[in-house]
Amino acid sequence: MKQFQGDDVKIARTIFDNGEEYYSAVNAILANVRTAGDQALFEYTKRFDRVELQDLLVKKEEVEEAYTLVSKEWLVAIKQAIENIMRFHEKQLKQSWIDTSENGTILGQLIRPLARVGIYVPGGRAAYPSSVIMNAAPAKVAGVEEIVMVTPPNEDGKVNPGVLVAADQLGIEAVYKVGGAQAIGALAYGTETIRKVDKITGPGNIYVALAKKEVFGLVDIDMIAGPSEIVVLADKTANPAYVAADLLSQAEHDPLSAAVLITDSNQLAEEVQEELQQQLQVLERKSIATESLQNNGAIYVVSNLQKGIDMINDYAPEHLEIMVKDAFSYIGKIKNAGAIFIGENSAEVVGDYFAGPNHILPTGGTAKFSSPLHVDDFLKKTSLISYSKTDLRANAEAIQALANFEELQGHANAIRVRVKKD
Repeated sequence: MKQFQGDDVKIARTIFDNGEEYYSAVNAILANVRTAGDQALFEYTKRFDRVELQDLLVKKEEVEEAYTLVSKEWLVAIKQAIENIMRFHEKQLKQSWIDTSENGTILGQLIRPLARVGIYVPGGRAAYPSSVIMNAAPAKVAGVEEIVMVTPPNEDGKVNPGVLVAADQLGIEAVYKVGGAQAIGALAYGTETIRKVDKITGPGNIYVALAKKEVFGLVDIDMIAGPSEIVVLADKTANPAYVAADLLSQAEHDPLSAAVLITDSNQLAEEVQEELQQQLQVLERKSIATESLQNNGAIYVVSNLQKGIDMINDYAPEHLEIMVKDAFSYIGKIKNAGAIFIGENSAEVVGDYFAGPNHILPTGGTAKFSSPLHVDDFLKKTSLISYSKTDLRANAEAIQALANFEELQGHANAIRVRVKKD
């Protein structure tokens, strides 16, 4: 893991391939799904997932079987996680409002849920029940009428039992065995089996990310997710074993993941390096984590923590852990971060699975202008305007002046004919 000294160093950002070489393949898949529908989905599932399906929809019997394949302990844990995450998102819910003036004008805002949302959950060899929860919980709280899920099948033509159980616990009635760009196309355009949705959420590989980018506008999307990132701000009081473990928790995601430590302590930097080497040896995903640390991992030793905070605000990390003395006093100084974990007990994985906040976070520096997935992402707002005759007459000249300045006489006339009539 590379180590840097000095205050004038910027954190190097993981270079995420913008996908130019993948665009033609993604566009071809989307076009085929749009014209061939289910037939294209079956063909791509056979080609990419190496399984020949007869049906796309997961059957009720498969969901029932899934419950027999997970442990009681895991089921208890997933139910607790759902409860925590639902409770957190319920605090985000906003209500419609109406404001009435003395002159009789009524202004307001209607807040209503989207009708139909599609969730993408990575699958195949991987299993991410937590992604099911993080996508579905805010949608459920928002009141979305219908939530469907797409996920690639494994080589046996089945969906991971944990993913199916999580979906069932959240009331997702329709789960389809399809992944990749073709799944995004199905959700965006609709096929014989899968009806079109209003919004698509959930992370995926480069093909999924580019497909979401291509269909945006026809449907809404949550974000284009890049490689995972973690920055740990730590001083000499931090436990090096905790710091190393949390860096590795992100490094094992992907060779492109970024794990960064910023500290004002040379001793801590050296101790963390030693811990990383020791803890790497017991990881099943050692090769992935090692590549991540070698290519995108770094330790920055700064003269003081304020310099570190300046680096953090410039970098805008997805995950930020603060492991310093009096950690809460630093929160107000952080301007850009997807999620902030405060103190040594707040491991990033607590947020990944259990605490309550959403783990679908802005990456690639987008935390400077965007937010974690939240309830508002599944709501639409409609303005209400009921203008009174009194206010129309009082403000007619001002409205016409604004319209005339823009040389829109039809706009001005829409006011003039009403005032003239009066």
